[in-house]
Amino acid sequence: MKVTVFGIGYVGLVQAAVLAEVGHDVVCVDIDQNKVANLKRGIIPIYEPGLEPIVKENSQAGRLHFTTDAAEGIAHGTLQFIAVGTPPDEDGSADLQYVLAVASTIAEHMNDRKIIVNKSTVPVGTADKVATKVTEVLQKRGVQLEFSVASNPEFLKEGAAVNDCMRPDRIVVGTDRDYVVDTMKELYAPFNRNHDRMIFMDVRSAELTKYAANCMLATKISFMNEMAGLAERLGADIEMVRQGIGSDPRIGFHFIYPGCGYGGSCFPKDVQALKRTAEEIDFEPLILRAVEERNAQQKNVLFTKLSTHFNGQLKGKTIALWGLAFKPNTDDMRDAPSRVLMEALWKAGATVQAYDPEAMEEAQRIYGLRDDLTLSGTPQAAIKGADALVICTEWRQFRAPDFDQISALLKEPVIFDGRNMYEPERMKQKGFTYYAIGR
Repeated sequence: MKVTVFGIGYVGLVQAAVLAEVGHDVVCVDIDQNKVANLKRGIIPIYEPGLEPIVKENSQAGRLHFTTDAAEGIAHGTLQFIAVGTPPDEDGSADLQYVLAVASTIAEHMNDRKIIVNKSTVPVGTADKVATKVTEVLQKRGVQLEFSVASNPEFLKEGAAVNDCMRPDRIVVGTDRDYVVDTMKELYAPFNRNHDRMIFMDVRSAELTKYAANCMLATKISFMNEMAGLAERLGADIEMVRQGIGSDPRIGFHFIYPGCGYGGSCFPKDVQALKRTAEEIDFEPLILRAVEERNAQQKNVLFTKLSTHFNGQLKGKTIALWGLAFKPNTDDMRDAPSRVLMEALWKAGATVQAYDPEAMEEAQRIYGLRDDLTLSGTPQAAIKGADALVICTEWRQFRAPDFDQISALLKEPVIFDGRNMYEPERMKQKGFTYYAIGR
């Protein structure tokens, strides 16, 4: 099938590459000339495990193309995917200017029937706005062309996006047109061989499904972080509590790991956007507000522990930081807890020696050159001469470090673990002062 994807970000690039991998003919359109030029040379703009070989192989095979020419992309595909960003507006609502701009562009250049598919995470009612925009532009052109707008939200996890796309647990499609149902079934047939993963529903329900899923997961995280705060004050161990409640199949073990807060491109933005949607229709989003507030407070927990340990005297201290990305297997630092911590440390007069396996360039891009930030080439270099070690991201290589070496390199053997990677009793036996979350 001939498919066009507007927007070569996390969602657009992964979806396009995987569709090409199963044999579809995909054209990717983006306004960023540098990004398009790099992709044509095989340079991937993001770190995502398994993505680079798929992009290169399918580009070389002629199934995956990159262009800045919107007209070329629109002429190519019967299916026109919109996968551009929907950043938070000033009031917290999702900014739809890029989505509607693509809709307008499609309407300006289309000359035959198109299925326009919203892949971006968009508020309920966006498909109606896209349809209105397309209709307006077609009327201005004085042409009558058939089109349909469908919702096909993504459910990808950064760090596992390729696998999630290749082996989806569900494919949600919102449409009221039979021919769209048939077309989407054909598109996703290669991913449906073992059993039918497709769920068809009305467009508004599909749009809400995406927000509801992310907000539910964010709620689970914030709930466990709240329980962790209680556990610390009550003398309980949140890791024991986690095992106790996770064994209940109604709760499960997924997303009940306490930590130093969630970040990334989805959860913070989507909780905020759905909260704003509720407020716009005079529905009070009590739970969403609490989730957002708890997460904001949780991101300050590590700084509070550090400040308490050093009796509020952080000026002149050097803090080693392991982990900059908001989660492992990505270089994404959007809304990362590490950023909140570093900025608080700098404000208190401390310096940071940081290491991350993938996010060093991103940190350099965000913060530039600073006297109070050293981006270290190895985990060991980051802790050398530091007053304390803080862990913000649970990268695999941090799971079993050489604790004797850590103790020797630090000025004093103290670790602040924002991801509960180690056992408190073992750390005590090794002579560390060890601070975790809810333990």
